[in-house]
Amino acid sequence: MFQTPMSPDQYAREVYRTRPDIVVYRPAGELVQGENQHFLVVVTPKGRLLAMWTQATRENHADQHVVVSTSEDAHTWTEPLRLDGAGPNDKPGTGLASWAFPVVAPKLGRIYVFYNKNIGVQDTREDTTGVLRGRFSADEGKTWSEPFDLPIEPCALSPEEPGIPQSWIVFQPPIVAGDGVPIVGFTHWGSARRFGERDLFKLDSELRFLRFENILAEKEPTRLVVSAWPKSPHGLRVMRTDRAEVSVAQEPSVVLLPDGRLFCVCRTLNGYIAWSQSRDHGRTWSDPLPLRYSDRSEIVRQPIAPCPIYRTGKDRYVLIFHNNDGTANGGKGPSDYTRNRYPAYTSVGTFDPRGEQPIRFDAPKHLMTSDGVILGPSRRTEVATYTSYTRFRGRGILWYPDRKHFLLGRYLD
Repeated sequence: MFQTPMSPDQYAREVYRTRPDIVVYRPAGELVQGENQHFLVVVTPKGRLLAMWTQATRENHADQHVVVSTSEDAHTWTEPLRLDGAGPNDKPGTGLASWAFPVVAPKLGRIYVFYNKNIGVQDTREDTTGVLRGRFSADEGKTWSEPFDLPIEPCALSPEEPGIPQSWIVFQPPIVAGDGVPIVGFTHWGSARRFGERDLFKLDSELRFLRFENILAEKEPTRLVVSAWPKSPHGLRVMRTDRAEVSVAQEPSVVLLPDGRLFCVCRTLNGYIAWSQSRDHGRTWSDPLPLRYSDRSEIVRQPIAPCPIYRTGKDRYVLIFHNNDGTANGGKGPSDYTRNRYPAYTSVGTFDPRGEQPIRFDAPKHLMTSDGVILGPSRRTEVATYTSYTRFRGRGILWYPDRKHFLLGRYLD
């Protein structure tokens, strides 16, 4: 394995290790803005591309901030524009901006970007404790509105003290549910102040869903209505097999099925992916079950790593995952992220209206690998984590961070 830092020649070649078709962002050096992740790309109302990501020296460092970049052709990108982050008057370790996600309102000609904004009050981690802050652009991402905040309704995991923000992140861009409302899943952690635990795998985490009820038609941000579902005290829970009192259900990814149902997958700490479905546009959900390739077949193995699903056609889907239970490359279990997040695989899914599990999946196919080569200040080996997918000019593109450092694209035809 290469050691940090690489030589300039090694570093110049390393961006091509995963065989990308598109290079969106390559830092000036291995230790310069070394962490680039949570890479979401969306098509603008006028057919351009807008990318957003979380950038920092290292994940959850005090300089963590959100940037955006635009492109006309997917290959040439503007210099990243800093959208938000710690300011000169923020106390050290506060003011972080993280985990941005878009909502596109085509008829209004607007693109919204929402993100977790640390307001100086800590609970779990600095980059998960924050308000839901938003800005919008009416000129394809060139300029942005002043920030505004929207509420996240509390639940049984929320802080009891007033003025303490929720602990949460959104993983993927929203999709439009069958009733025409944008919906996105989010991870909701329990309050460390309330439950006395800060380890994000020992503290309860659940899946909840934000519905942006009127964002496609309402111009005034103060009149936007955001609902958090389900309305029950708890969201979707997946109990740890080794600690049955703790739920670890994180990073939901949602797709629309041809019959109007919503289908969701998420990562767990049990060595597999879990799934759930909603028949009422996200208001209520079934109890999560282990994802299988089809009813009563093999469980889809996965460490605690992102495992998004994307709709690629009328009844076709693709799952991006790592195809192991945490023991790949000598990993000691699902949480051994320095070893078990490479290689990455795809599995093609087909809608199965008669199945108990409404999508059946083909055998895994190798997508890419880092070959275990360490990169960046956090010495990462992972590939294809915190990805997104768009259809652009007739072609599907998977946008992915390589070792949370390079930001790249691969055509998935």
